[in-house]
Amino acid sequence: MAKTTNLYIRIEPKLKEQAELVLKQLGIPVSNAVNMFLKQVVMQRGIPFDVKLPATKPVGTAGLTEKELNAELEEGYADFVQGNTKSAEKTFSDIRKDYEI
Repeated sequence: MAKTTNLYIRIEPKLKEQAELVLKQLGIPVSNAVNMFLKQVVMQRGIPFDVKLPATKPVGTAGLTEKELNAELEEGYADFVQGNTKSAEKTFSDIRKDYEI
């Protein structure tokens, strides 16, 4: 077995708990996941995923022209017709999760 060293990091408790739940379902200990991440950093000579700001901001109706608003509504209606929907319960659950509320 290769020599090991300890790594001490500070992370948000809730983030740690959420990550541990996901990793447990995958059967991967947190230490192995950290090793996998660090090996990818070395192999790719950088962070192994994009780190960037979102390309677009969420649509706010106040700043839209009537034409832009109609286009957004039509796009939403097309999604509905195609079945690209989710329940209000799931939507609000996702919002609460994303914003930790």
